[in-house]
Formats: sequence, C-alpha cells, structure tokens
Amino acid sequence: MTHGFMKVAAAVPAVKVANCEFNCNHIIDLVAKAAEENVEIIVFPELSITGYTCQDLFAQQQLLEEAEISLMKLADATRMHNIISIVGLPVSHRGALYNCAAVLFKGKILGIVPKSYLPNYKEFYEMRWFTSGLNLPDTAIAYAGQTIPFGRRQLFQTSSCTFGVEICEDVWAPLPPSSEMVLDGAEVIFNLSADNDVIGKNKYLLSLLTQQSARGLCGYVFASSGYGESTGDVVFGGKAYIHEDGHLLAQGERYSMEEQLVISEIDMERLRSERRVNTTFTASLSRNRRYNVVDSLALFGPTDLRLTRPLHPHPFVPEGDELDRRCEEILNIQTMGLAKRLEHTRVETAVIGISGGLDSTLALLVCVRAFDRLGKNRKGIVGITMPGFGTTNRTYTNATNLMKFLGVSIREISIADACMQHFNDLGIDPDVHDVTYENSQARERTQILMDAANQMNGLVVGTGDLSELALGWATYNGDHMSMYGVNAGVPKTLVRHLVEWVANHTEDANCRTTLLDIAATPISPELLPAAGNDITQRTEDLVGPYELHDFFLYHLLRFGFPPAKIYFLARQAFSREQYSDEDIKHWLKVFHSRFFTQQFKRSCLPDGPKVGRCALSPRGDWRMPSDADATLWIEQCDTL
Repeated sequence: MTHGFMKVAAAVPAVKVANCEFNCNHIIDLVAKAAEENVEIIVFPELSITGYTCQDLFAQQQLLEEAEISLMKLADATRMHNIISIVGLPVSHRGALYNCAAVLFKGKILGIVPKSYLPNYKEFYEMRWFTSGLNLPDTAIAYAGQTIPFGRRQLFQTSSCTFGVEICEDVWAPLPPSSEMVLDGAEVIFNLSADNDVIGKNKYLLSLLTQQSARGLCGYVFASSGYGESTGDVVFGGKAYIHEDGHLLAQGERYSMEEQLVISEIDMERLRSERRVNTTFTASLSRNRRYNVVDSLALFGPTDLRLTRPLHPHPFVPEGDELDRRCEEILNIQTMGLAKRLEHTRVETAVIGISGGLDSTLALLVCVRAFDRLGKNRKGIVGITMPGFGTTNRTYTNATNLMKFLGVSIREISIADACMQHFNDLGIDPDVHDVTYENSQARERTQILMDAANQMNGLVVGTGDLSELALGWATYNGDHMSMYGVNAGVPKTLVRHLVEWVANHTEDANCRTTLLDIAATPISPELLPAAGNDITQRTEDLVGPYELHDFFLYHLLRFGFPPAKIYFLARQAFSREQYSDEDIKHWLKVFHSRFFTQQFKRSCLPDGPKVGRCALSPRGDWRMPSDADATLWIEQCDTL
C-alpha cells in the first residue's frame, strides 16, 4: 500500500435475469476496468451471476449448473489481474440451496460464504428458495472444479487488510455478522446486496451503513443490484457506497441505467490507529478466534497513488450548513465551560486582555455569552487594552470599539513605560528587538491582567488557541498563562469562522462591522514597533501558514501519522499554486521541531474546554514528556 491506502470498488453491472453468460461477461469487463485503476478488491451485487430476481427459476437445475460454469469462467478470466473479486451466486450443497458470495483471486476461488439472514417479509420471499447459512458448519466443498472452504465464518487476509463478507439482509439484523467479524479482526466489510428502492429506504440504509462502519471502526463497501433487476413489482436503483469509520467516501448514481464502477481508497493506517486508541473497541475483541482466516494473499497497489477520496485541506473547518452548526456548537461548549468556572469560583468579574486580534475577540465574545447565560451584567466583564510598541491604530480602534459595542467595562493601561523601566532595570537596549524585547511585553501584559483580577475579585480569561499551543507560539508565563483558557481547544483556522459567525448573527450593525474588520486583519502579536495602521510583524511570515500547520496537527494528533504520510496527504490536499513541495517540506519540519521542543509549555496549561477530537490538555488528551527526542520525526522530514 502507498501510505496505508487500499483501493476498493463497488460495481453495479448490467444484468439480464437468468442470463449467466451475459452477466459473467459484464462482470469480467468491470473487473478488468477496476484492475486498470489499481483496485485491490472489488465487490458485485447479490446473486450477480444469475440475477437476484430469478424467483422460482432458482429451482431449475440448468440455471444452477450455468452459474457454476460461469464462476469457473470468471475465475479463469481474472487470473491475469492482481485483484480480488467478490461475486454472488446460488450454490447447492447437500440438498439445500444457499445464497452465496464467492471470493476469487488469480484463478482460485478462495472461499464461498452463504447468507446468514434471509428476508421473508413483505416483498421478500427468500426462504422459498434458499436456506440460511447461520447454523451451517464450516466445511469444504467440491465446486467449480476446485475444493473450496464453505461457511459463513470466514475472513480473508491480504497484504493490505483482513476483510469479511456479508450479504444484504445480514447488515439489517440486530446483530449483523459484520459486528462479529470486526471483533475477530476484519478491517473492511464487503456487502453484496439486492436492496430495492422504496421511499425513504435509502436514507435509512445510509444511516445504517454509516453507523456500522463507525461502530466497527472499519471500512464498509456496499454494492447493490441496478436497473436490470427491476422486474415485476420491485425496482432496484443500483446503490454503491464506500464508507470508512462513519464517513461516506464515495457513492454511485442512483437510478442510473448504465453500469457503474465506484472507486475510493480506504485508509487502513487510519483505521488501525483508531482501533489502537479506542480501548472500548480493544476490550471487545474476541479472545478466541471464531472465524477461519484464508491464507495471506499478496496484493500490489500502485506506487504513485493519486487519491480519489475527498481530502479537505482544512480538516477542522467543515463546509456549508455543517460549518454553521459547528460554529454554534463550539461557542456553546466554550460558553458553558466558562460559565461553570465563573459560577464555581464565585468571582465578580472576568478580566480579559483585548488586542483587537482574532483570539482575544473570540474570548471576549465567549465571555459575553457566558455572562448573558448566567444573567450577569456585562459590566462585570473587564476588557483591558494594553497598547505597546507594536500596536496599530487599526487594532487599537477595533479593540475599543468592540468593547463599547458589546457593553463591557473598558480599561486602558499602556505597557510602554513599564517595559522601558524593565529594560532599564535589566540593562536591556530597547533598540535591540530580540526575543527578550518581545517577551517582556507579553509578560508585562499578563502581570497587569493577573493583578487587575486580584484587584477586582476577578478571573483572567486566556485567549491562546490550539494552533498556538501546538507550535508553542506563546510567551512562557506570559500570554501562555491564564485562569481559564476558553480558546485552548479551537484551532486557528476555525477562530476566524467563529468570529464571522457571531458577526453574521448579531443585530448590531456597528458590532458586525467591527467583527468583520477584525476577521480581515492579518494575524500578528504586534510586539515590534509599528507606524499607524501598518502591521510590521505578521505571524505567518515567521512561523508558517496556519492552514498548513493545522493540517499537520490534525493528522498527527488524530491518527498518529508519520511525517511521510502527512506530506503525502498535504500534497494531495493543497494545489501546487498554493504551496510547492518544498514549501510543504519546510513547514512540516518546522511544525515537528516546534511541536516537540515546545511541549514544556503545554505541560502546565491552565484549564480550558475541549471542543473537538484534537486537544492538547496535559490532563486529558495529550500526555507527552517535555524532553521527548524528535530525531525520529525530523530525520523522516529530511528524507522527503
């Protein structure tokens, strides 16, 4: 596999009911097309060799024999392709007929799996023709010129994954076979289905498949009968879905009259990472193997893989209506966390430094929401603006206007004289704009906030965000410290959207204008001398683009991916016009270097609400030694 990705396909072939030769030829063609696309495993619909709607024709010996001959032909025709094919057909065994899936690879039939649950209600009458394989003992049968494992308790292992097979109704059961399979080691489930269409059923099916792939922390590939099966009283829309851990990666076109081949890549490394981390899943694993595993198969995926699955360059920022819902939910989480802290500590005021930048603006908006929810007067929020050597007119005006429009208490305390006295006390040349010059200002501001909080029986609300914590872009015991950090779980790429969301949901036109201007202001610590509205110090020029760093952070924290894979994903997610390969490599190394060296700042963070799956609190999500050696990660960055 390339970086753990395995290409899979769900196929909906053209079908003529009871015409095995026609059906087999179309299956062979689709297998060849999938092989050209470097697909490793392809699944076809239920009873795809004969057609699902044969009804009493399943009692005809001629049809059953032709199905067997077609399977032999199919096995031989796919011998030249490096692809596993899963097809459906009826198989007779010891006087009973079973609705089965056959797994083929390079001319060999690896196993035949019978359907466990047979629907026999409403439009379904499968028990009229088939026998359930639920209680069938595992055995081997002579079929299609080979001796083949036969039984429902089979898993198949390749060099890429371990997979299981279930058939249509099986996934609708209260305890689907796939639930047992994943606890016995299956990582991907392939479902051969003949799922007819009625109003509302597809939505229900999608929720079912989404939940099954999420609950099993697995991939789920579903292929259902199409146009050619629409005989008698039932219509088949040709559903094809590929899921991964609760996410729909790809889907076909419903009600198409043409054949379909739906392809995507399942990230096996991501699934394995999720399983290792999820102790509830590992505690549920089977201690005694219940399924037989077919010998390992060597599959060879493409060496230069181009992903077809969706890969968002801003993984923390959803799109469309989901972004609106996400912003509201995050603000509610932040608000409720702060409200509880305010209520518990019984403080009279919330003290917050307002710079006119994004982070302090978001923190102030959360304070206002918390006070409103608690029924407190907004005047209990004390916003302190502390202009210094790098403060611009634009940020200063936005800071003061925002506080005025929100109706909070305003204090202005310049840090210039205090910092100059401090420089004089230490013998520092104020014309040397080094890290001491910058950090002295940050620590002076924090001292003011802390002492003001003591003065007013208040609590200092921190403004630093998740991205800054990851990079250590904070002055230790300066803006790094507070009494409650409301933004600690919010990445930088999402902060702007949250501020804009509030702007778009406020009735105060003046407040809206100010918030939108703050959202449009370049990110800057404003610690170097500035003139007027010209910001001379832009954070992203120094530390790198936050959209890249947030992309790196997400895949490092969420899945534990190594630098090589993160680089591969970043090249897929961002265009060359945005970032060259060299740009990505450079900032990836910067990210890993800073992430490791700055852990000491994260090890003593104040409390703050967790809002997403990625968090850096040393008490919860991220416990890392402050002195961990980054050599392994940096060396891989150097080899990209």
